[in-house]
Amino acid sequence: MKKTAVQMTQGLLLVGVLLLAGCASPRPAETRQVYDFGPAPLPASATGPQASLTAVVLFDPQVSPALEGNAVLYRLGYADAQQLKPYAVTRWSMPPAQLIGQRLRQQIGSQRAVVAPGELMVASAPGQIPVPKTLAQAAPLLVPSAVAPLLHLRLVLEEFSQVFDSPTSSHGLLRLRATLTQRTSGSETLLAQRSFVAQQPAPTPDAVGAVRALTAASDQVVAQIEAWLTLWGRL
Repeated sequence: MKKTAVQMTQGLLLVGVLLLAGCASPRPAETRQVYDFGPAPLPASATGPQASLTAVVLFDPQVSPALEGNAVLYRLGYADAQQLKPYAVTRWSMPPAQLIGQRLRQQIGSQRAVVAPGELMVASAPGQIPVPKTLAQAAPLLVPSAVAPLLHLRLVLEEFSQVFDSPTSSHGLLRLRATLTQRTSGSETLLAQRSFVAQQPAPTPDAVGAVRALTAASDQVVAQIEAWLTLWGRL
């Protein structure tokens, strides 16, 4: 009888340990999901950057502190639209501003040269196509006729969230401000400033729906910025 009682106690202890181990292990539904924007849309023309289009210096987009992390964010527009909330286990692969900058660099780069901050577009000889060079590399060639004009594009990401209009209906909202300047011979001139706003419906009222809607909104704004730049394409 005593042996049976001991066995029962041991059995109960084993069950308890197994239950605790099960609680400590991550559940499949709680496994962290990481998303990016996926493959970029194919450009309308695959001819590569055109020498006749002014090169663009693309700066890293700036953001408010609330958008600095990798969280996928949402707002309950029907209850408290002023509160940003993060999904618990869904993340972007990098901060959204970096994803947008990466996407924009890919799209602009299919039409014109994209230069890193601090680089110049310098022709090695008269009549040759200018190529990106650092200031140190360009120093021996720095004559006014050798340095090509540059467009400087600065972005500020102001909103990037899923907004719920009701518990079952939502959309991705992106708001971004772009400033375009031209730099020639050491001076910089303001050319234009514009706000871009895009809303795309979320296919599902959850984190996956947020990712799909915000990716579509990002591609919409990237296309709008690309078209906007064509207005200043040949300076």
